[in-house]
Amino acid sequence: MDNIERESTVGYRRPPISTRFKKGQSGNPAGRPPARRQQPPYGSVLGQTFKILESSVERQVTATELLYLKLAKLGLEGDTGASRVLLALIKQVRGEQQADEQVNIVIVSVAPGSVTSGLEILHMATKLDPYRETARMALELWVVEAALERLLEPFTPEQQRIVVEATRTAKKVRWPDWWTEFP
Repeated sequence: MDNIERESTVGYRRPPISTRFKKGQSGNPAGRPPARRQQPPYGSVLGQTFKILESSVERQVTATELLYLKLAKLGLEGDTGASRVLLALIKQVRGEQQADEQVNIVIVSVAPGSVTSGLEILHMATKLDPYRETARMALELWVVEAALERLLEPFTPEQQRIVVEATRTAKKVRWPDWWTEFP
């Protein structure tokens, strides 16, 4: 078969010559249609609500609030990048706020000698009633276990009762062999 005969043959992957594209002519002269410039659905995602457990209290928050809480937590734990982002967001919110709206930012710092708030920030103890200033604190089980490993001599039964009452999840603690006062 010569070239002319091969080009005029109609069949699989060989359309008739009259309908073939001319050399150099695009099969799509209009070109690719422009992409729709749609904004990502931030509103629908950030408007969703989630249930969180905060100091043994369940509450519902929006995704935006959850993001801010996570950034604040990371910042307090020492993540400087998260702190910078959170401060930038606070500045942005302050700039966008109108005169009649207020932003309340509460900064909790540990006063010298304030052991309870320090323990809470370090996740060594939990405030059992987070809405009261004078609420009872309970030690986390890992703190109790670590302290018991370092003891030089066993506690008296009365000291053991005090430790059991002060532990948040005393039933889960791996008590030493010499321990007599169990929860």
